[in-house]
Amino acid sequence: MIPLAKSAQPAAIAVLRQATALKPKRKKASDGLLPSKAHLSRSPNSDHNSGFACDLTHDITNGIDCRQAFIELQSDPRVKYLIFQGRIWSKEKGDREFGGYAHPHHLHISIKEDCGKDTSPWFPWLGKAKVINKVKAKVKPLPKKEG
Repeated sequence: MIPLAKSAQPAAIAVLRQATALKPKRKKASDGLLPSKAHLSRSPNSDHNSGFACDLTHDITNGIDCRQAFIELQSDPRVKYLIFQGRIWSKEKGDREFGGYAHPHHLHISIKEDCGKDTSPWFPWLGKAKVINKVKAKVKPLPKKEG
């Protein structure tokens, strides 16, 4: 079992804050950082436990299209693996079917352990966020449990 962290890594927090800064009206229902008790009991080895993972809500209309992010983030050197809509990708094994929870409403992003402090842009293909949206994204509280 991966020990439960007291807080998420800065890189995981940055994913959600940057997504909100870029897309302030995005849905956040399935956003998540640290695991809920239910998630912890059914997935004791999840990277959420260590704070090296986050879930990003799939929102084509006002937010991040996680189908595109699943592809684009494959080139990000911080990514350990990605899970979305029944698929899992890692650099070592490529894109393949995922036998666990399909993650139908959000993209799961696991971050490499040596990249936890790297908060550089996660969504460069979306351009730059307006300064006011960056400020608002930092002020709003992040979700406490995985959705």
